Amino acid sequence: MTVLTPGERASDAVTEAARRRTFAIISHPDAGKTTLTEKFLLYGGALTTGAGAVKAREGRKAVTSDWMEMERQRGISITSTVLQFPYRDHVINLLDTPGHRDFSEDTYRVLAAADAAVMVLDAAKGIEPQTLKLFEVCRERELPLLTFINKWDRPGRDALELIDEVEQRIGVMPTPVTWPVGIPGDFRGVVDRRTGRYVRFTRVARGATEAPEEILDADDAAAREGDAWTQASDELSLLSEIRADHDDELFRAGETSPTFFGSALTNFGVRLLLDAVVDLAPSPAPRVDEDGKARPLDAPFSGLVFKVQSNMDKSHRDRIAYLRVSSGRFERGVVVTHARTHKPFATKYAHSVFGQERETIEVAWPGDVVGLVNATDVRVGDTLYLDEHVAYPTIPSFAPEQFSVVRVRDTSKAKQFRKGVAQLDEEGVVQVLRDPAFGDMAPILAAVGPMQFEVAVHRLETEFGAPVELSPTAYTVARVTDEESSAALRGMRGVTVLERADGTRLALFESKFWLDRVAAEQPDLRLDPLVGARLAG
Repeated sequence: MTVLTPGERASDAVTEAARRRTFAIISHPDAGKTTLTEKFLLYGGALTTGAGAVKAREGRKAVTSDWMEMERQRGISITSTVLQFPYRDHVINLLDTPGHRDFSEDTYRVLAAADAAVMVLDAAKGIEPQTLKLFEVCRERELPLLTFINKWDRPGRDALELIDEVEQRIGVMPTPVTWPVGIPGDFRGVVDRRTGRYVRFTRVARGATEAPEEILDADDAAAREGDAWTQASDELSLLSEIRADHDDELFRAGETSPTFFGSALTNFGVRLLLDAVVDLAPSPAPRVDEDGKARPLDAPFSGLVFKVQSNMDKSHRDRIAYLRVSSGRFERGVVVTHARTHKPFATKYAHSVFGQERETIEVAWPGDVVGLVNATDVRVGDTLYLDEHVAYPTIPSFAPEQFSVVRVRDTSKAKQFRKGVAQLDEEGVVQVLRDPAFGDMAPILAAVGPMQFEVAVHRLETEFGAPVELSPTAYTVARVTDEESSAALRGMRGVTVLERADGTRLALFESKFWLDRVAAEQPDLRLDPLVGARLAG
């Protein structure tokens, strides 16, 4: 291993961070997020083509970010994935997020590791109610947000109507960078408003290669496209009148969203969007620690664990902690400090992760994501650091809305059951609540939505060999409480008090009405909303 001086490491950290773009993709399950992800990989050279279909580079087993068996069966993303690839002398760290409201807590964790996000919308559906909360999460974190209105090659809604909906429902003003020529279903190309040039697309078989792009000036475009160009020109004039123009400062403040139109399936507009990620999205910046101080990029290594995942590969059956490098140079094998436990932590088994695939990584820089294999003591929200102590703010849990008792059906599988439940709890698949008086054999699983329960049951049975049954409870709302209040709450009907693994006590109520009544009649009781309740509830 090459040994660098502190000064060399500091200089390289700033330089390398400037080359990084770390962003998340969020969308409704049917908006085309996975297709867009794979096309990004195609344009970045991480995929090759052949026989009219996109294939994995260098014999990779899967090109899709949806690696979990249940994801492939359902056709939706239910867990986040990390994909890294080069593009235009930059390093792209793409964080693919679950595409369903029920997994908005996982999305929130991923956004803690991102510097920007791409919101993918279906041209026919716009912002759908069941995933509005995913976009609200991004808005709440004030992340710079790029918008890609997808499926313009199919029948859909009016472009002006769609951008108005984004502003009205999310509170972010779209500033179109490209504008479509041709109505949805008759997509000809886009006008790049920065240059005024018309980019005309040509369809390729199954979108297996980069879409050929023909650059035309206004006169040639008018001659080629006729009425479609005339309509697009009128709409462009309107956008100029209302000053819907890109402003870098407002974009980085999360107030406006550069907007692009295209079709991921046919590759129309994909390059322009990926170029915008490089040109517009911010590179990694100093991150604020729990004391409110920004840790410089050139400070010694530090990073935040934003995700834990086990059993990604059936042949390994191991556990990976995903760490976003926040400062300095990460070097495999160096012994760092675990901020929560203050214990040393060895980084010998460090990997770069490409979906389900992995390979040993020697060095990483701010913005990169490192997979730490078999990091058994590491939890979501933990900080690892070198030399100078630092701890980043922990990632809050969302307020659960549904609660079910889980029991193992075969008592001979009790050990596997307990291990599986503990693992799902550590990963944040569900929150696990226990009553210390009754042990671990019938905990309550708490979730934002019912699909989390489906994932938990599927993984307990397929990965841990523990067949289980769920029994819904009458509880509908949770509040944080303390030991003093717990004694009074346990004596009330319609209330129970349980504990999370981190020691947090949660009072569960059968209805919001009953919670409000108890709070009004006994104001001295501690009944605090969970962090994230406004986003998830």
